[in-house]
Order: sequence, then structure tokens, then C-alpha cells
Amino acid sequence: QVHLVESGGGLAQPGGSLRLSCVASGDIGSVNAMAWYRQAPGNQREMVAEIPFVSSARYAESVEGRFTASRDIAKNTVYLHMTSLKSEDTAVYYCNAGLLPSYTYYPKYWGQGTQVTVSS
Repeated sequence: QVHLVESGGGLAQPGGSLRLSCVASGDIGSVNAMAWYRQAPGNQREMVAEIPFVSSARYAESVEGRFTASRDIAKNTVYLHMTSLKSEDTAVYYCNAGLLPSYTYYPKYWGQGTQVTVSS
């Protein structure tokens, strides 16, 4: 079992920045990747960034160039640095730990989510 706790959400203005954090604990050796997802009201949950433990992060097209995902191995923490925020980035953001055996990511453990609201 892997326990995930997100933090860092809140209110930002369009064009602004926020950084989300996700601390992982438990059986981290049972997963080999983490990811950030988001879900806006009325929408399906979508992957925003995928963070393999042994290769570079990959991003959804909608956030490419604006969001940066990173991992601090020593702190068992992943981050999502969001810049040039848009109103359409408003959503609940979820941290996930899962498996990436080849190209497809398989989510296993979810955090509780943190709200990000982009509004002037």
C-alpha cells in the first residue's frame, strides 16, 4: 500500500503559478512511476503528467511547456510546477502512484486531491 498526500493547491490568477507537492509513504518499491491527474467539474479525470522513476516526465498536450513535474527521491515527493495558468486549468488535482511496465501507465494509489482554481 502506498499513501499519498497532496498539498499546494489554491487560488491563482490567470498567468500565475502554483506548485503542488505530493508526499508518498508506504510500499514505494511496489510502484515504478507516479503521475498527476486532474478532474474538472463535469469532466473525466485526465492525466496531466507522468513521472517514470527511470526516465523523463511526459505531459498532456494541454499543459506541455507550462507545467513541469519533478521528483525528489530523498523526500519521496513529487511536484507539479504550474505556470502560465489558465482558467481551464481549474480542477481538483490528484497525485497517483502506479506501474509503467512499458508505454501505458496503470494507476494504483490515489491521493485525496487538492483544488486549484484559476480566476481573476
